[in-house]
Amino acid sequence: MKKIKIISAFIMLFFLIGNSIFSQNNKDKKGFAFLELYTSEGCSSCPPADELMGKIQHEYKDSNVYVLSYHVDYWDKQGWKDVFSSAANTKRQYDYAKFMEKDPIYTPQLIINGKIDYIGSQETAVQNGIRTALLKPAVAEITLEASQQENKLNLNYNINKISKNNRLYVAVVQKAAKSNVKRGENANHVLSHFQIVRSLNGFALTGNQKGNVSLSLPKGFNAKDFEIIGFVQDMNSGIILGANRAVFTQNLL
Repeated sequence: MKKIKIISAFIMLFFLIGNSIFSQNNKDKKGFAFLELYTSEGCSSCPPADELMGKIQHEYKDSNVYVLSYHVDYWDKQGWKDVFSSAANTKRQYDYAKFMEKDPIYTPQLIINGKIDYIGSQETAVQNGIRTALLKPAVAEITLEASQQENKLNLNYNINKISKNNRLYVAVVQKAAKSNVKRGENANHVLSHFQIVRSLNGFALTGNQKGNVSLSLPKGFNAKDFEIIGFVQDMNSGIILGANRAVFTQNLL
C-alpha cells in the first residue's frame, strides 16, 4: 500500500512539473498583433480609421503591435489622386480577398494577423481584435538588423522557424503625414495619415533561417520619421506568422 502511494505521488509530481514547464514556455512566447489597414484619401469613411491607427500606434508604441496603412488606387478615379496610393497596395488587398474568401473589397478594411478583417473605424471591435491576437504566441520569431548606405538598406534577418510556403516581407513605413485634399469625397479637408507603407518588398525563404537582403529607400528616408517592419507570411493561407521592427546597427544618414 505504501509503495502505491509513493508511485502515485511521483506521478502527480511529474505532471505538476510538466504543466509548469509548459506554462512557462507559453509565457515566454510573446503574442503579436499585425494590423494592415486599406485606406484612401478619396474615401470619406477612411479618415476616422486613419485617426484610429494613429491612436493605436501611440498607445502600443514599442510593443508587439504593428500598424501598416496601405493606400489603394481604386479611389483615384473618383476626383482625387491619393499621393500615397499604388496598384501594388490594391493587389495585396485583392490577395487577402482570395485568402479569406471575402468579396468585394472595401475601404477602410483592417486585417489583423492575416486572419480576420474589421471595419477600420470601429474602435471597440478593433481593440478587441488586438487583445485577442496578443494572447496567441507568434509561430515565427524574427530579429532584424539594418544598416543604411545612402539610399539602400541592408537587412540581416534571423527567423527561428520557417516552412516551404513562408515568405519574408519588409515594409518601409512613414510614421505620419498630412495631405490637403482639394477634390473628391474629402474635398477641402486636411487629412492625417499614420504608418504609411511607402514600399513593400517580398523575399523567398528557401529553407534559410538566416540571410541578408537589400532594398531601395524612398526619398527623404530618415530614422526619426520612418521605421522598417519585417514580417513572415504563409502564402497558402495569408496568415502572418510573426513580425518585428528592424534595429539599426549604425547611425542613419
